[in-house]
Amino acid sequence: MVYPLLFKPNLHTIVWGGHRLQTYKGLQQTDEPIGESWEVSAVESSPCTVANGSMAGRDLISVVEEWGSELLGDAVYKQYGGKLPLLVKFIDARNDLSIQVHPNDALAAERHGKFGKTEMWYIIDAEPGAALYAGFKESISKDEYRRRVADGTICDVLARHEVHPGDVFYIPAGRVHAICGGILLAEVQQSSDVTYRIFDYNRLGLDGKPRQLHTDLAVDAIDFKVAADYRTHYGNTLETAAQVIDTPFFDVRVMDITEQFHRNLVKYDSFIISMCIKGACRLKINGYEGEEKEITLQEGHSCLIPAAIADYNITPLKKGTRILETHIDRKDRSFIRKVLRFIKLSKK
Repeated sequence: MVYPLLFKPNLHTIVWGGHRLQTYKGLQQTDEPIGESWEVSAVESSPCTVANGSMAGRDLISVVEEWGSELLGDAVYKQYGGKLPLLVKFIDARNDLSIQVHPNDALAAERHGKFGKTEMWYIIDAEPGAALYAGFKESISKDEYRRRVADGTICDVLARHEVHPGDVFYIPAGRVHAICGGILLAEVQQSSDVTYRIFDYNRLGLDGKPRQLHTDLAVDAIDFKVAADYRTHYGNTLETAAQVIDTPFFDVRVMDITEQFHRNLVKYDSFIISMCIKGACRLKINGYEGEEKEITLQEGHSCLIPAAIADYNITPLKKGTRILETHIDRKDRSFIRKVLRFIKLSKK
């Protein structure tokens, strides 16, 4: 029988990373610059390993293959060809990330045989004055883009946003962006590892060599339009599942809870990913007598709840518990089926 899944640490050492994630997750500190914790991943390059129950030790890709629609949901299983369509992370930026962009589904399928990468950021903590880049603040041409990358002035035309805890930014494929130093955030994204690095401040990687740039590849991926507002605005009230954002790729909600909270998401026919942003909580599956029917989710940790058992209670164990929750909403996804067909053809 399916059950809620917890995962072993899946940490990524990156040149811009820091040392907050080990502390945040209650792990032993190391000297390595840890930039990312891949919380729930079935990406081939770095899948998560199950930490609890009878599936302990198994990689998430194989579990998804075995449990199929019971885990993903019938609709999601069909729409995404039996693949887990989301990847969630915690990111600790001690230093600025590179200026980058992600291709959309069509371009990623054509070039790489993969899905594109649209993502969302939820700011957990930020040092005073910390900021990020998202989108252009003025219109530029492709030629000006190339010139500014070459002379190191590309940041001069990007929109810079000072951030605070609770801020949210939606980063659709095509939007140039970068997280800057002093920010700890949660990221929800399409299950893809395709990134075009545009500019990296001429710094060296951990191997002492310049990091690879994809300036020319990025040209066709970039959306050069200027938006009036790049922030995502939402309301948040205690004891509610406040919707942060609803996109063609994921629905995200935030919950600040002080007492037991009931969640019944069976109607969505989708898996649920819960990230404990603050505090700790206990999740208990309703009407279920299988293994691991009750799990504890600590701050800085995440769990994957199969679609077949997406009716559960959340009980906060600490004051000020906050949960970030994501799932796939049931809407028309005909374009996804087209992308999947393209990916299958490209791999033949």
